[in-house]
Amino acid sequence: MRFVAAHAIVLRMSELANIANDSEPPQDLESCQALIRALTATITTQHKQIEELNLEQEKLRKLLDQFIHGHRSEKRILSPANQSWLPFEDNAEFQAARAEAEAQAQAIVETYTIQRKTQPKKPRSESLPSHLRREERIIAADAALESCPEHGERQLIGYDATETLVHRRPELYVLVKKYPKYACPGNPACGVASPERPTSLVEGDRYDTSVAAAIVEAKWFHHLPIYRQQDMFAGSGWTPGRSTLLNIVSQVEFVIAPFIDYMAHLVQQDIGVGLDETSCRMLLPKEAPLPLPGDAKSARLAEKVAEARAAGHDSLLAKMWVYSGLHLALYNIFDFRVSRHRDGPDDFFRHSRCKVQGDCFSGNRSVVLQSDGRLEFVACWGHARRKVVEASTYQAERELLLGMIQALYDVEARAKELSWQDRQALRLRESTIILAAIRQWLDSEPLGAVLPKSDFAEALRYLRNHWPALNVYVGDGRIPIDNNCVEQLMKQVAMGRKAWLFVCSVGGGEQSAKLMTLVSSARRHDLDVGVYVKDVLDQLLAGSTDYHSLLPDVWKQSHPEAVRQYRVEERRDKADRKQLAAARRRLESRRKR
Repeated sequence: MRFVAAHAIVLRMSELANIANDSEPPQDLESCQALIRALTATITTQHKQIEELNLEQEKLRKLLDQFIHGHRSEKRILSPANQSWLPFEDNAEFQAARAEAEAQAQAIVETYTIQRKTQPKKPRSESLPSHLRREERIIAADAALESCPEHGERQLIGYDATETLVHRRPELYVLVKKYPKYACPGNPACGVASPERPTSLVEGDRYDTSVAAAIVEAKWFHHLPIYRQQDMFAGSGWTPGRSTLLNIVSQVEFVIAPFIDYMAHLVQQDIGVGLDETSCRMLLPKEAPLPLPGDAKSARLAEKVAEARAAGHDSLLAKMWVYSGLHLALYNIFDFRVSRHRDGPDDFFRHSRCKVQGDCFSGNRSVVLQSDGRLEFVACWGHARRKVVEASTYQAERELLLGMIQALYDVEARAKELSWQDRQALRLRESTIILAAIRQWLDSEPLGAVLPKSDFAEALRYLRNHWPALNVYVGDGRIPIDNNCVEQLMKQVAMGRKAWLFVCSVGGGEQSAKLMTLVSSARRHDLDVGVYVKDVLDQLLAGSTDYHSLLPDVWKQSHPEAVRQYRVEERRDKADRKQLAAARRRLESRRKR
C-alpha cells in the first residue's frame, strides 16, 4: 500500500510539472496567486507524505533488523546520560539528594577498590568436591617395573594419586516392604492382624514419591517431555509406558491441589501482585464442548473451540497466566486459560484488595476498572522505557528522555537494599522531582511538532496515556518500579513449550499450571526442586494439613541443605555488580558536569 502511495506521489508531481511546462500561465494576478497557493498546498502535502513514508520505511528497517539479529538489550543501548542536560538539574532539593548519592557511590567504588587490592582474586580450584564418595583403585604395574636389571627387586615407596570424576546413571531399585501378619492359633474367627498400610501415591504403593518427584522435576524444571523421560528411565533399567508416567503425574496433581489453592490464596491477599501471560497451544477436543449454565470458563472454551473449528484449525492459541506475589507471599501462581480475555484475572482477583502491576494491555486495566475500587493498577516503567528505546526517530529528544528514565532507575538501584519504608521515603524525596520534570517535558510545546505516526510519538502517547499508573509505585515502597521479574517467569513457559509444543486438553493445561506453580515457587527460593517436591508429597500423603510449613520460603528455613547456594551467590554477585556499575555511572556523570 505504501509503495502504491509513493508511486501516486511521483505521478502527481510529474503531472504538475507537465501543467507548468505545457499550459499557458494565467494572465491576471488573482489567478496566478490561486495557482501558486494550490501548488504550495500540493507540495506541502507531498512533503508530509514523503516524511510519513520515510518513517514507515524506518519502522520496516527496524523490524527487519530485529528479525535478523534479534532484540537488542536495553541496557546496552542506554549509555550514561549527560546529567547536565536533564531538566531537573537546577532543583536545589535534587542537588542535595544527588550529592548524597554521589557520596554513597564514592564509598561503594572505594570499598570495591580496597577489596581488590587487599583481597586478590583466588585462583580457581580444579579439585573435585570433597563430599563426593571416593573409590580407590590401585593400578597394577607391569612385572618389568617391579625389578631393576642392575639392582634386583624394587621397593614400593608410595603412590601418585589422581582424581577422576565418574558419572553413573541414576540407580533404580525395588524396595520390598514386608508387613508382619498375626493370627490366633486354632481360632481362625479372630482373623489376621497386620500393621496399617500408609497412604501411597499410587494404589498398591507401586511407585515411591521419589519417582514422582523425578518426573515432575524433569518436565517442569528441566523441560523434558514425557516421551523423552521414557528414554531417561530406560537408561536405568526401567522402561515405563507413557500412560504410566502420566498417571503418576495425575496423582501428584490430585495430592498437591489443596496446597496449591492455599498458596494462591496467600498471593491473592498480598499487598501487590504482578501478572503476565504468554501463549500456549492447545489441541481441539474431538467433540465440541457444551457451555455449562453460569460458568464463564466453559462458555469461553466453547466459544474459542467454535471459532477455531470455523477457521479450519486443529488447535487454538491458549494462554498461561502467572500471578506473582510482590511483598509477602513470594510465590508464582500459574493459571491456564483458553484466551487472553479478562476471565482469568477476574476469577483470581475476585476477593482481593491489592495493587496489580503489569503491562498496559486493555484486558489488564479492565480487570482493575471492574473491581469497584478494590484493585489499583500499577504500570510498568520497563514497558514505557522499551517503547522509547525501540523508537528510531528524534534521536536528541529520545536520548534526553532515556536519560531522565535512567535517573529513575538510578534511584531504584540505591533503594534496592533498603527497607520498604526507607525505599518509599527515598522515592518521595528524589523520584517525584524526576517524574515532575518528565511530565513537564512531555507537555512542552516543542514536542507538538513530533509527527503523530512516528514511533517516538507512539512512545510519548504511551507515557501520557498511562501517566497516573506510572506514578503509583512512588508512594508504596513495597511495589517495584517495573514488572520485569514477572515477565521473566514467562521464559519458564517458553522453554517448556519448545519441548512439549502443546497441551492436549484443558485438563492437561490446568495440570501443568499447578505443577509449574510448585516448581517455579521452589525455584524462586533457590531450592533443590526434586528434594522439595518429594518432601511435600511425603507430608501430604501422611495426612499433614500444615500447609504453612510446606511453603517454599518456610520449608527453606528448616532444610538449609536443600538450598542451591551457588544460585544464592550468583544472585548476590550480580546485585553487587549492578550496584558498582550504578555508582560508577553517577561518578562519571559528576565528572562530566
